[in-house]
Amino acid sequence: MSRIGKQPIAIPSDVEVKLEGNVLLFKKGNTKKELDTKGNVFTKIEDGKIVFSPKSEEKQSKAFWGTYRALCNNVIVGLTKGFEKKLEINGVGYRAAVNANALELQLGYSHPVKYDIPEGVAISVEKNVVTISGSDKQQIGQIAAKIRGFRPPEPYKGKGIKYEGETIMRKVGKSGGKAGGK
Repeated sequence: MSRIGKQPIAIPSDVEVKLEGNVLLFKKGNTKKELDTKGNVFTKIEDGKIVFSPKSEEKQSKAFWGTYRALCNNVIVGLTKGFEKKLEINGVGYRAAVNANALELQLGYSHPVKYDIPEGVAISVEKNVVTISGSDKQQIGQIAAKIRGFRPPEPYKGKGIKYEGETIMRKVGKSGGKAGGK
């Protein structure tokens, strides 16, 4: 039984939720989001809460139950608080700047790397820390992974782009000139 799926989701007062067939429609101000359950779970809106239940007792149906509950909760949290990821840039001469609607990264290549900022996402740079924020958790994570992929951290000196709080397993470099074994 899904421990996540069992929990009802409280609807905040400033968010409107409608159920049209298999699609949940969320609205806050002029921002609209939708979540299509594709008929994999039963959905009810009652007493200011969204309740999900599985279609059958099959393993796949119970997996959908927890998944759609989590996706629905992410939409509500995204509309009320938003999501944020931070990336740290480490390395001599490595830097980032936001110009117009693009993130420009100097990552030790012969050319700057430019990344166009998608609509609905805000990117800011402060002291080599890139902050990505927006209301869609999946999109924020995908953008952070793409930017990190431009120069992943290397294990010898730790240069590159890493998530805030990520630990890089460091390797010991060569020890060729030290204590030769004759």
